[in-house]
Amino acid sequence: MVKRDILSVLDMRNDLERIVDLGLQFKRSRYSEIPSMKNRVLGMIFEKPSTRTRISLETAMVQMGGHAIYLNPNDMQMGRGETIEDTARVLSGFLDAISYRAFSHQNVARLARYAKVPVINALDDEEHPLQIVADLMTIKEHFGYLRGLNFTYVGDGNNMANSLLLGMAITGVNITVATPKGYEPGEFYVKKATEISHETGSRVSITNDPVSAVKDADVVYTDVWVSMGQEKEREEKEAKFREFQVNEKLVSNARRDFIFMHCLPAHRGLEVTDGVADSINSVIFQQAENRLHSAKAVLYTLIGF
Repeated sequence: MVKRDILSVLDMRNDLERIVDLGLQFKRSRYSEIPSMKNRVLGMIFEKPSTRTRISLETAMVQMGGHAIYLNPNDMQMGRGETIEDTARVLSGFLDAISYRAFSHQNVARLARYAKVPVINALDDEEHPLQIVADLMTIKEHFGYLRGLNFTYVGDGNNMANSLLLGMAITGVNITVATPKGYEPGEFYVKKATEISHETGSRVSITNDPVSAVKDADVVYTDVWVSMGQEKEREEKEAKFREFQVNEKLVSNARRDFIFMHCLPAHRGLEVTDGVADSINSVIFQQAENRLHSAKAVLYTLIGF
């Protein structure tokens, strides 16, 4: 069997919706038909703090009969100068898969290049593919379908924006990204998503106007304005992003039955108000729960029997 890595949403281009459907299936049969991952072991390297990603991966492995090992680089020789290449070779002899939350996408790619077992990007500075599976699960769970829906992301053109562009384009969802000038998503991701949208019949739009972006949206999504590692930019960003807060006035332009999404953690009062986060339109905790079932779907796809 050829090793498969998921470093980008693009690595699921051919079967993304199948993985989403598998996650929904696992959720429906949570306490009955549990896929077997007996004796499978996942190693999880985390350079950044995590709540949802770490707990969902660990719980997914345990519920499927496998094991998960948390690996802090400061507790490994990797934190004392051992190369990523050597770390990949060593861990490949112990583990069935490796998830890696890193500051640098290049380091995730280096680990995958030298690992003999599947590597999963658990978030880096470029993408967050695991989150996208859970997001698409949540949208399909709510509406019953994906293709043709209108999805709007408001906020920073960060790793989430990059991955959302790819995920929505692949599944035929129309996506609009609204950011302040100078904070647009990566050029590669915009270009690639646009290219894919021509094949799937969806639309990709980038704007600096949050009001027009939210008009007639089925889904309104936001993320923190200051990502991990960007703390020095906090004051500058908070000043520039004020008009991009997802509040009651902004979402009044969306469809009445829109859903609000956030990958969490939320900085309430900044990128989103309590009135939106706690409204009947909000599905943020359903979205968070789906991280568990989407993790199962990804892990089973890569290392299941």
